[in-house]
Formats: sequence, C-alpha cells, structure tokens
Amino acid sequence: MQVLRRHRGTVSGTTLARELGVSLRTIRRDVATLQSMGMDIDGEAGVGYILRPGSLLPPLTFTEEEIQALVIGAQWVSRQTDVTLSLAVRNAVAKINAVLPPEMRSALDDDTVYVGRCMKAAPPLDLGDMRRALREQRKLSITFSGEHADLGEQTVWPIMLGLFESNRFIAAWCELDSQFRVISIDDLAGVQVLSERYTRNRRQLVKEWHALELRPCNSRAGLADPNVSELTRSPTAVACPDTQIL
Repeated sequence: MQVLRRHRGTVSGTTLARELGVSLRTIRRDVATLQSMGMDIDGEAGVGYILRPGSLLPPLTFTEEEIQALVIGAQWVSRQTDVTLSLAVRNAVAKINAVLPPEMRSALDDDTVYVGRCMKAAPPLDLGDMRRALREQRKLSITFSGEHADLGEQTVWPIMLGLFESNRFIAAWCELDSQFRVISIDDLAGVQVLSERYTRNRRQLVKEWHALELRPCNSRAGLADPNVSELTRSPTAVACPDTQIL
C-alpha cells in the first residue's frame, strides 16, 4: 500500500515486484487480497495498478471463536514461555483491542477457557536470547551441566525451539559432531549468543532435518524423556541416525 501511495499514477506489477523484492505472482495475489478487503485499487495484471485517494484498510474484524482462539493462545504464551515473550503477547493483545470495534472488545476478556501454568519452574536460562539467535541466525556457544558437564563448551547453529508443558528443547546443528541435535534446555549451564552468523539458511536446515528418515536414535546421553519422543514424532522434529538427543 505504501508503495502504491508513493506513485501518483498507475504503476506496473513489475515495478512493484522489483521495489518490494518479490515475484510478480506475489504482487498479483496480494493486490487481489487487498481488493477483497475493500481497498480501492484500480487496474489489473498486465496493465498496472493505482490506489485511489482516501483508501484505508477497514478495521480488524474477528468472530467470537477467532477472538477466543487468540485469547487462549495469548494465555498459553504468557504462562508457558519467558518474560520477554509474555510481555510481547500482552502488548499484541492490547494493540488488537485498540483497533477492534467496540462491540467486540468485551470478547477479549473471555474467561470461559482457562490455561494453567506450567507445573515445572521456568528454566534459568533466558529463552529470549535463544529466540533472538534463531531470528538472526546467530551461532550459540553452549555449556552443559550435571551428568553432561563432560561435553564441555560447544558451538551450535540453533534451528528451532521446542516448548512443552514439562520441558523445553532446542534443535540445532552441532559444529563439533557435524550432525543435528535435540538438546534439553534443562541440561544447559550457559548459553551465549555469538556475533557470528551461520552461513546456511535456517529454514533450509529445518527442511534437511525434516527430510531425515525417522528411526530410533543412539543417544549419547541416553535420556528417556517423553517430551523428546513427542518432539521426534511431531512434523516439526525428526529423530534419526544423524540426530543426537541430549
């Protein structure tokens, strides 16, 4: 919308695609979506587009079921994750509340479904640092505690964070072993976000991890955590001969 506003006349889809760094197909799809939302955009594929003056996006509208889904999700994040993410979700709900039609705002106070707090104490390590490393594709330097302390300090490429009711895991590519690992955050003594970024694309690494054949894994640590089993059965995690579960 902002790009269309900058142009006084008709602008071609090719120009929009070049300015936004996306494909022409994406431009056509997004313009059609905006038009369906009520935006006054004239033009069509092959001709060009123009945004008529005074065009504004309509206010957010949700059904009561959609609002309840948002409230339940916000409660879960607020009570099961770290302080930073908990604050972020409260801010997000406040922003949604500010743009909802007045008659729908009371639905945000829905208390018909209760999301309990995690029975296990939150890990002492800051999950916010791990999430930042994931977003920025930065390497992590990790050290282990307890029975895994002998593993020493290692450098890993974090690719996914797994949050469960009783435990939290991080999936990563280990530079030392050149293989994927699923690591229990409870077993970590320290985590440091390094300035160095890993060169491989995180999403591509996740795809490669998912593509590995699902089969029992020989774990160096030999842990039998039911959450690990759930993680390895889920569509977002795979246990295999090239994945160590720690």
